[in-house]
Amino acid sequence: MNPQLQRQDTREASSPSTAIDPATQMGLVALAVADLDRSVTYYRDALGFDVTATYGRDAVFLSAGGYHHHIGLNTWAGRGAPHPAPGTTGLYHFAILYPDRAALAAAVRRVLEAGVALEGASDHGVSEAVYLRDPDGNGVELYRDRPESEWPRADDGTIVMHTRPLDLPALLRELQA
Repeated sequence: MNPQLQRQDTREASSPSTAIDPATQMGLVALAVADLDRSVTYYRDALGFDVTATYGRDAVFLSAGGYHHHIGLNTWAGRGAPHPAPGTTGLYHFAILYPDRAALAAAVRRVLEAGVALEGASDHGVSEAVYLRDPDGNGVELYRDRPESEWPRADDGTIVMHTRPLDLPALLRELQA
């Protein structure tokens, strides 16, 4: 999360007639990649997703828990396509939500064992997040939400997020408990 983001009063974000249904969830993340095999290896072996479908040499779908597809990888922009230039618009990162702290710790251990470099690790008050990049330079956030009862709040009840360093050794000790 960008530490320069300002806290907003989200109560004014939309009217009841334009608000999104609160049961809405995000689905597929589709990514253009330069090398399909390299990206499948990353998402399957380093992050632990399962391949659910392959479309020739051009596209692969991956998922967690038997879902049909959470991530789509394709080379439709062309094999060997260059990374977007730094400082341009596009995907900043996408986030993978883990059910609890132990699952996040297991994911972090898996990526470290796969030799994936971490770009950062933050405690946002409402969540704990670890940031990395895939082989095509796309940002990936691995995170877990804290229970809502633990979210930091202002006196008026609004959420007060922050960005503080995440204690990675403490997170990884979750696996020893």
